Amino acid sequence: MLAQLEQHATPDPSGSSHVLHVLPKGDDLHDAIPHRTLLQALLRRRDVKLGEIVKTPLAATLPDGTLIAWAMRDAAQSVFEQQTSLRKGLQLLLDEHPQTLAIVVHGSDEERRCHAEVAVYTAWINGAKLPERKKKASGKSLEMISLWGYRAAGEFAWQRAIAEGNFLTRSLTVLPPNELTPGLYRQRVRQLADEHSFDYHEYTLDELREMGAGAFVAVAQGSADADAAIVRLRYQHAAGKETIALVGKGICFDTGGHNLKPARYMNGMHEDMNGSAVALGILVAAKHAGLPVNIDCWLALAQNHIGPHAYKQNDVVTALNGTTIEIVHTDAEGRMVLADTLNLAARDKPRMIVDFATLTGSMATALGARYSGIFSNRDDLMARAIAAGRQSGERLCGFPLDADYEPALDSSIADIKQCTLEGGADHILAARFLHRFIDDLPWLHMDLSASNCKGGLGAVTSEVNGFGVGWGLAFLSAVSN
Repeated sequence: MLAQLEQHATPDPSGSSHVLHVLPKGDDLHDAIPHRTLLQALLRRRDVKLGEIVKTPLAATLPDGTLIAWAMRDAAQSVFEQQTSLRKGLQLLLDEHPQTLAIVVHGSDEERRCHAEVAVYTAWINGAKLPERKKKASGKSLEMISLWGYRAAGEFAWQRAIAEGNFLTRSLTVLPPNELTPGLYRQRVRQLADEHSFDYHEYTLDELREMGAGAFVAVAQGSADADAAIVRLRYQHAAGKETIALVGKGICFDTGGHNLKPARYMNGMHEDMNGSAVALGILVAAKHAGLPVNIDCWLALAQNHIGPHAYKQNDVVTALNGTTIEIVHTDAEGRMVLADTLNLAARDKPRMIVDFATLTGSMATALGARYSGIFSNRDDLMARAIAAGRQSGERLCGFPLDADYEPALDSSIADIKQCTLEGGADHILAARFLHRFIDDLPWLHMDLSASNCKGGLGAVTSEVNGFGVGWGLAFLSAVSN
């Protein structure tokens, strides 16, 4: 639940217990800076200049007990850097879990508008408390944000929509795996569909088996509970002319199957459904923002378990589009469930398909956890995707999809190998594999290496950061105009 917002045109937060002052970039300690003498003393004691607050916000306690912080927004910096700076300033206050928070913006009209947009968005995202199962709660969610010095006519509806979607994504991703099995996940998605008036349809495991979705079924058949499914949600806007399909990998827990992961790498595999949560987060954010676009959201919900019926190396299975696949490694299950889900999404001929998945370790090796990787079969889409990353503060790096990578997946007994055992460019090979199932529609594939970043990322303090939702709204807005 996000905090409520109050707006005040005058910059006077009297009576507030936790106050963030957002200043424009500058090195002049002029009289207009709030609590100038106290800030001057802090700067002198730490031997830093005023402009360095951009990187390292400062905080102090007033004699009456009020905790104040000073942060700077540098308009010349990237959106990511601006978000990071204000997140650090806000966190000095949010660490005390206040019920109310005052944000005071300073500078010209344009500076105050931009300060407010970034600061309010960052406060909404970090003020909402993620689910936890501790006997003693670690704190409460922020209940009220008071903005001083600027009033927005639309009450920051765009920023709130992204924050709502981001919080949903993170809330689902952090749930323990016994609370988010495919069956329980489907219940949550049905409830979400009811709340937002989305059309809901699910393809059960039995239906998928009858349809010939052998790639999805191969992964799902190892679970004791036959609760895996492909779920479809539809959002239609009155002004929407074309449909964009969002596809998300929803592996609720990944043991690696018969090629069992060691404990170090299995820990945290309840987050392997993050791609599906990102797709859901974008869907909800688009609805809140009223984006004039129609969206089909496809979720591939399953688990990768070990059992007497689990798929194994050297099996050959037939995907929904008739492609035969030689199984090489059972821990490459994500591309299997996505293959049939992408093919289902392609059957209705949407304008484009965008899929999200925590798919490969090689992408994390290539980029670390601060960027996610993107592939596309259209150069213009790749360019727009990267531009949306800059605009949203969720940064993307483009990777090649050239056909001469694919011979590595040649099989002597099937149409294609699922993967290789050599590793290496597995993130590229996985994209080439998925490319077989999109009917050559315009397509983007996001490998979410930045879904979990120690210490937070950009606007978000929590390690599970909801990467992709802000990007998704920026991208959909650009392509729907």
